[in-house]
Amino acid sequence: MRTLRVFVLADTHDHLPEGLEGFADGADEIWHLGDVCAPSLVVRLEGLGPPLTLVRGNCDSNFDWPLKIDLKRNQLRFRLVHIAPSNPLEDVDVLLHGHTHVPRYERKDGILFLNPGCVTRPNRGAPPSVAILTIGKNGEIDWRLHPLRQQRFEIEGQP
Repeated sequence: MRTLRVFVLADTHDHLPEGLEGFADGADEIWHLGDVCAPSLVVRLEGLGPPLTLVRGNCDSNFDWPLKIDLKRNQLRFRLVHIAPSNPLEDVDVLLHGHTHVPRYERKDGILFLNPGCVTRPNRGAPPSVAILTIGKNGEIDWRLHPLRQQRFEIEGQP
């Protein structure tokens, strides 16, 4: 086994911003967590090089795309879905999801929940974002969120 680097994105909704290609450089895989919408985006993502794995979101009309995918990487069990389930999960170490348009890194009931945020229409004040997931050879996880633009916050009363 070797350390794996995965480019993770979700909720592209017919749009791939310029510069996303750089996140695929050096990646072993690309995981898209649903709401691709335009099948032409799949072709563009596949053209970035690393193998693409994707799940269907609630806005996707391609019923050939699966609703969930279970993967095993470096001793860890991953589940890829668009909408995170509310019921308890079995046989999963890490659940990756989209749908909320809000980044997430949360351990709940022994499962790590990850969401890269949204590329197009972020929610709750988050900037558009993607993530890089590094899976160490012994199953250690490094999750790095990458904002696609800097948010500017103005503080009242300051110039």
